[in-house]
Amino acid sequence: MIDSTTALQSTDRAEIRADRRRLVEALRAHRRLLGARRPFELADRRRLNREGGARSRAQARRDKALQRIHEKRVRSERSLTRRLDGLDGKRAGREHRALAVLRRESIERSLRSTRLTPSQVNGIGGGLVRDLAAQGITTAADFRRVSWGKAPNGRGGEVLYIHRTEGRKVHINGIGEHRGRPLMEWRRAAVARAEARAPKELPADERHRIEEIIETERLRLREELDRIPKDAESARAEIEEAHAEHLVALTATEREAQERADLRRAEFDDMAERLLALRAELAAHVDAHGDLGLIERRARSRALRPVPTAPPLVPAPRSPKGTAEDARPAPDAGSAEALPAPDVRAAGAQDDRADHVRTAPGVRAGLGWLVPVALFGATAVLGAGETAATPLWFAVAARLVALAVVVDLLRLWIPRRGLRTPGPMPAGTGLVAAGAFLGLAAASMFVDPEHAAGGAPWAVAAVSALLVLVGASRRTGGGDGTAGPTG
Repeated sequence: MIDSTTALQSTDRAEIRADRRRLVEALRAHRRLLGARRPFELADRRRLNREGGARSRAQARRDKALQRIHEKRVRSERSLTRRLDGLDGKRAGREHRALAVLRRESIERSLRSTRLTPSQVNGIGGGLVRDLAAQGITTAADFRRVSWGKAPNGRGGEVLYIHRTEGRKVHINGIGEHRGRPLMEWRRAAVARAEARAPKELPADERHRIEEIIETERLRLREELDRIPKDAESARAEIEEAHAEHLVALTATEREAQERADLRRAEFDDMAERLLALRAELAAHVDAHGDLGLIERRARSRALRPVPTAPPLVPAPRSPKGTAEDARPAPDAGSAEALPAPDVRAAGAQDDRADHVRTAPGVRAGLGWLVPVALFGATAVLGAGETAATPLWFAVAARLVALAVVVDLLRLWIPRRGLRTPGPMPAGTGLVAAGAFLGLAAASMFVDPEHAAGGAPWAVAAVSALLVLVGASRRTGGGDGTAGPTG
């Protein structure tokens, strides 16, 4: 005979185990689903980092484009101003060239009108005049000078040649030194008379014509100069408009991604609340019905293990003002999946301040810093004033110090020349470099017997120490970073 009470208790215990198993399985299922929150938060943090990087790159492109526009405007205004200032000199040059042309034409006309006749040149009669005319020499403009040279047939020694204006030289039988000299004196006299009769100044109409040309050029340059600010402003407006459109597109994309992230995060929050409810229900079930054995305890302990949380990322991602990052709901502090949230706004403000210093338009480390780099590089290779009496330890130490200074300067200079990380060199860097160079010079003087006994090494060493101290204090004092190659 079966006891009905025992059967009822067995049935109730099986139902209790089934309810306990259902609760444990539900807990394990929710825990597995909630375990995806950590990779989700990491991926969402990377997304925010990418969005901040995209905005930084867009801002850098905008600043670079505006800087190019400003530089182009400055160059154009400077060039046009120089051209405007040089118009008076240009007018004087034009007048000088026009007067030179006018005088040359007048002299040419006068020389062509001065014909060669037997009565004008001593020793040259009608026959030589006809011989000269046969060679194309009839006026003072037909030849330039005379010279001696070998005879055309190679015999008879040297003869006198007459150089024509066209460039060909001819020899006239019967014209030698005694007749060539009067011929050249006649031409020089003709040139002197032509130059004396040539105009000494431009006519009024020619000066007026040049003045009109210069004034027209002046008006054109002034119009271009007045148009440069308008063109620059138009180009700047286009850049700003394109940048604003790009920011609108970025904001829309970020908002969509943030909305999807918020929906996913809300799902995780619901899972967390359901997990807490299931834990409370399981705890109440355990309190009501007690322990059901080792297997049940193990399953329950596995189901109640804490969910791993996502560690905070450093640096925190920067989010644009007013975007979805500010509107993100905070996780429930009492839930098992609550993540530690770093201060995104404070980190973003710090990064924005740093970017304001680094990416200021037109502020970059100058190329002049290559001079001390080259100087210390040569010292690292050739040494610091070494002689035959220089100890080996000093030669090695001087080269190592020069190499260290080269590495330090390049470490500071190369990142500050980049397009994404521009910036000035730290204040005091030039003073430290100059002090290091003077220190090497003082050390070389100390080890040199010829200079060690004098006071020059001590003076150089004192100046070197002063420069290093001042430069180091400026570098550690957080200067504005506008140091040049000399400090």
